Amino acid sequence: MGKTILVVDDSESLRKMVKSYLEQEGFRVLTAINGREAIFLARDEKPDLILLDIMMPELSGYEFMRIYSKEADTPIILLTARLEETDKVLGLELGADDYITKPFSPRELTARVRAVLRRSGKQDSELNIIRAGEIELNPDNRLVTIAGQLVDLTALEFDLLAMLMTSPGRVYSRLDLLRKLQGVAYEGYERNIDVHIRHLRVKIEPDSANPRYIQTVYGVGYRFSGDS
Repeated sequence: MGKTILVVDDSESLRKMVKSYLEQEGFRVLTAINGREAIFLARDEKPDLILLDIMMPELSGYEFMRIYSKEADTPIILLTARLEETDKVLGLELGADDYITKPFSPRELTARVRAVLRRSGKQDSELNIIRAGEIELNPDNRLVTIAGQLVDLTALEFDLLAMLMTSPGRVYSRLDLLRKLQGVAYEGYERNIDVHIRHLRVKIEPDSANPRYIQTVYGVGYRFSGDS
């Protein structure tokens, strides 16, 4: 399990959405409905980062920061529906590391979380893992697992899978893949990519004849389905 994120917001739907998405990205997620509950949870669990709403009943995000910043230097990203510059400035002066305005996309939120963890020195290799379905690809140690079982890939197969998984939905032509994998593309070797894709599918697909992850775009090339 990755780093622990504490999500503090009085909106149940937002808490559930953020929790679900961050857990898919490999984080351990705790939630609190207001600043008062968050204080006790943060003291017990010592999260690596806090996503904090500003406007909450009982104890606001500002009040939470005034109390908790004296006890720990945990990175904080403010979740705010307010756009006034003075609100943002006050939050940053109280120790917030970043802020994100509602509504936001899950992809943007994840990028902000990873950036703040990286700046704070709390990032680890777990954050770099790319996941899709039961596949986990770790670019740091060049390992791929499916449902926890290690998959034996060649160096080229790993690089090919990493390229496709890094940009899910993007369509790569065979020449694109050759250029990126080998540096120089030779048109006569385009079909070599088909061979490597076939071998890769045998190793990672539940049914290589009906691929779930690596999809053929006829007349163009291949793409990775990140929705699997």
